[in-house]
Amino acid sequence: MKHHTKAVLQALFVVFLWATSWVFVKIGIKDIPPITFAGLRYFIAFVCLLAVMLTKGTRNEFRNISRRAWVQLLILGILFYAGTQGAIFVALAYLPAVTVNLLWSFSSIAVAVLGIFWLSENPSLIQWSGILLATIGAIIYFIPISIPEQQMFGVLIAVIGILANAISSIMGRDINRSEKYRPLVVTVITMGIGSTILLLAGFIIEGIPIINLRTWEIILWLALVNTAFAFTLWNHTLRTLTAMESSIINGTMMVWIPIFAIIFLGETITGKEVIGLVIVGIGTLIVQIRSRVQ
Repeated sequence: MKHHTKAVLQALFVVFLWATSWVFVKIGIKDIPPITFAGLRYFIAFVCLLAVMLTKGTRNEFRNISRRAWVQLLILGILFYAGTQGAIFVALAYLPAVTVNLLWSFSSIAVAVLGIFWLSENPSLIQWSGILLATIGAIIYFIPISIPEQQMFGVLIAVIGILANAISSIMGRDINRSEKYRPLVVTVITMGIGSTILLLAGFIIEGIPIINLRTWEIILWLALVNTAFAFTLWNHTLRTLTAMESSIINGTMMVWIPIFAIIFLGETITGKEVIGLVIVGIGTLIVQIRSRVQ
């Protein structure tokens, strides 16, 4: 019982760290372009995780990966890190964190819908009701629809990122379901591929930035603590917690992000928007719980 309680507290701490990432990103993108920012964060985290793997003597696992699997991991790395994570950083450069948080909650819904065609996993009636509920919540949040023109690009990038995240989630589930490779091996390879592409793209598109000390502190914190450490601790909790418990705990991030955005970023949120966020959160939680139970 104590072991389970400890795992719950550790998982909650990880989600807390992940939620603070959005605040750090919003602060950091004032001084460093978003694509380069994302590339540095995940490339440094990749180097740390790779070092951990090599010290554990797991280099033989790389040799045992088939050519077909390398292609899959290449695509997964491009979609999940270069596509999904890069899109989050760019979207946060154009939109309030609360809005990006709401839009990103639809990733689980996109996964459920795409899973019909990709994995032949048909959503249950309860899942469809969750999708409908989340859609109603989003309508309540955005009505009347008055997105400033300068934020439309951020919305477009967010939608692209949501689709990339949904596809990569399905690919990742497909790869991990085979149980041929450890999750850490998959993560190190895909993070290495995606972060390298992000970093190179950032240098080409945005140029090589001059980074001040405060921004370096943010980058290193995000890479070492909120990514490398948090990922390792989260995987450790998965040995104890059920998929449903992990899903519920991970879903609390949708609550933390608006709170942090209001306190630390000075963002505002109306009563109507709070109601919309709550409804969307309940809807997406229903979708996630049902998909993990089946």
